[in-house]
Amino acid sequence: MTPTLTKVRLRKDARLITLEYEDGTSFDLPFEYLRVYSTSAEVKGHGPGQGVLQVGKENVRVTAIEPIGHYAARLIFDDGHDTGLYTWDYLFELGEQKTEKWQDYLDRLKEAGHKRIDTSNHQDTASQTHLEE
Repeated sequence: MTPTLTKVRLRKDARLITLEYEDGTSFDLPFEYLRVYSTSAEVKGHGPGQGVLQVGKENVRVTAIEPIGHYAARLIFDDGHDTGLYTWDYLFELGEQKTEKWQDYLDRLKEAGHKRIDTSNHQDTASQTHLEE
């Protein structure tokens, strides 16, 4: 069972969303990772095997987080993407499986012949936004 999410922090300078749970678990999820694993039809497709590999998302930013009831959030990206809801359970899954899912994404990029630009040299100067459950 997914623990209760207690805090969501939008860390714009670090390009991360930090999730904190009541059991002490926390995850830092990069904006690019969240964008390429969006639940939207644009990314997932409309059925099995119809997903679309997202490329060129290394510098994407989340500009806002909109809570949807008590079960999800909508992430607003600066590339215009704002569809697909991230349920609390899905965000927890993304956190728990980050290493495997990220490697799968990198492998798919390589297979597609796309060279990803490394943008890991940015600094986090402050937490910008808090969304608490």
